[in-house]
Amino acid sequence: VGRWNGDAAISVIVGGRAAGRAQDLALIDDTESSLWAGIAALRVGASLYAVGAAVEDSLTSSGERRGWEYGIVEDYVGHGIGTSMHMDPQVPNYRVSGKGPKVVEGTPICIEPMVALGDQDNHVLDDEWTVVTRDRSRAAHWEHSVAATSAGLCVLTAIDGGEQRLAAIGAPFAAIDPA
Repeated sequence: VGRWNGDAAISVIVGGRAAGRAQDLALIDDTESSLWAGIAALRVGASLYAVGAAVEDSLTSSGERRGWEYGIVEDYVGHGIGTSMHMDPQVPNYRVSGKGPKVVEGTPICIEPMVALGDQDNHVLDDEWTVVTRDRSRAAHWEHSVAATSAGLCVLTAIDGGEQRLAAIGAPFAAIDPA
C-alpha cells in the first residue's frame, strides 16, 4: 500500500481571538477567505492559475474594504501533493500571466496563501524553519489539500471534506470514496 501525504495550516491568536488585535484578526480572517476563494476557483480543465488570481482578488478586495494593502508572500506557493509532500505543479497564491497548466481530474493540490500586513519580503531565521517578514509585519497562513474532480471539489484536510464551506461560497462539493 502506498503512502500519501496531506498538508494543512491555520493561523491562530495565542490566547484566543479575544486576545488578538483587530487588525490581526482581520488579517487571519481575510487570509482564510482568500484560501476559500482559491479553492472555489479550482476546476477540472480550467487553468491552475485561476486559483492564484482568485486568492489575489480576494485579498485586494478585503484590503480595499479595510483601507490597507496586503503583501502576498511570493517566495512560498502551493503545490501538488500525494506520494511526496511537495510535488508539481506549483500553485501560486497570486496572479500569474499566461494560461498555465490545466487542472487534471483527481489531482490533489495544496492551496496556501501567506499574507503580510506589510511588505511580503521575508527571510528564514537561524533555526532554518521560522520565516519572518523583513519589516517584521504580522503575517497569516492558511492551507488545505484539495482534490478537484469533474463532479466537484473535496477538501481533503477539512473534517467534512469542505462541504459546508463550499456550499456557503457556491462551489460544488464532491465526496471522494476512500476505497
